[in-house]
Amino acid sequence: MSLQHTPHANRLHVGIFGKVNSGKSTLLNGLTKQSVAIVSDKEGTTTDPVYKAMELHGVGPVVFIDTAGFGDLSELGEKRMEKTKLAALKSDIAIIVFADEDIEEGKTWYHTFKSQQTKTILLINDKGTNRVGKIELAIRSFSEDMILVVDAQKEDGIEKVRQAILRNIPEAFDPESITKGLVKQGDVVVLVMPQDIQAPKGRLILPQVQTLRDLLDKKAIAVSCTTDMFAQTIASLHKEPDLIICDSQVFKTVYEQKPKASKLTSFSVLFADYKGDISTYVEGAKAIDTLHKNSKVLIAEACSHAPLTEDIGREKIPRMLKQKFGESLQVDVVSGNNFPEKLTDYDLIIHCGACMFNRKYVLSRIAKAVADGVPMTNYGITIAHLQGILHNISLPSEVQHD
Repeated sequence: MSLQHTPHANRLHVGIFGKVNSGKSTLLNGLTKQSVAIVSDKEGTTTDPVYKAMELHGVGPVVFIDTAGFGDLSELGEKRMEKTKLAALKSDIAIIVFADEDIEEGKTWYHTFKSQQTKTILLINDKGTNRVGKIELAIRSFSEDMILVVDAQKEDGIEKVRQAILRNIPEAFDPESITKGLVKQGDVVVLVMPQDIQAPKGRLILPQVQTLRDLLDKKAIAVSCTTDMFAQTIASLHKEPDLIICDSQVFKTVYEQKPKASKLTSFSVLFADYKGDISTYVEGAKAIDTLHKNSKVLIAEACSHAPLTEDIGREKIPRMLKQKFGESLQVDVVSGNNFPEKLTDYDLIIHCGACMFNRKYVLSRIAKAVADGVPMTNYGITIAHLQGILHNISLPSEVQHD
């Protein structure tokens, strides 16, 4: 997979924030060297956030997000700010643009980003006035971080911003590997990939593609098959595979047929670590055993696709839970960027593998669940737990079963 085809979810997300008419759109156009965002003196020009994917020299694949400005007093201003807050949760790096001494809203956002452990760049857009000193003095009242003073319309200013982004890439932005701790060079790995109605015609789903690329990068020997060909595939190999990766929906089938010495995991379990916090998910799975007929469960699906027959999040997992705890158990399903502000009504949250989200956004959802005291797990770990085989599943990274 070439860098230009890197999915948005795997790119470094850089959000540009600031008051209306502070120069955010000018900065985005300068960074991308394209007229991506409309530049105008009229307030509220940027409505919904503008997402622009590109290659940034020295950094790699990036998504820049130009957001609606603080202080938008238009009729839609409040709704626009909701979109800006969502962009903030997705930002690995936040650039706050200041253009005058009125820094109160910028100060509030700065502290919000700090509380979210978001790398933050404070930028004064020097428009050639004599106000830079006053703006810098105002910012110094709340921050000791380095302040970048640039003219966003000039090439040398844009280069300073690029260098600042390069210096501020978070260490935890992208885990080193999807199969971290499970695969080494020369290992034989069998991928069991059922192609059912959920799979796009003529293509593989994203987690399968990304995992396959990860294995190729590690110089592992990858063998793919569908579930009905699994036994025949194993029999055709000269040695037992070191690892088997399957769709979580066929966990039990594959577990019952796999060679005893072969490790087993699933794409969803791998993405629990790659996109989120697998330790929290494994701990959260324990809450499944505390559910009862009056419990309330939230299922969060990153994709916003139309529900299909036997959808894993909307049908299969709810059915498994109700078979165990009773039909009166309540299951709510949200999709895409929808996620409740209030989580305390729920006894458990079950999230998908989140291949369509960047890691920062998934971690923000986990942090919200932890803050609200609601256990959270994911699809693959839930299915393995309900089928009684979680302790026999190999986990990525250095996570250990209790």
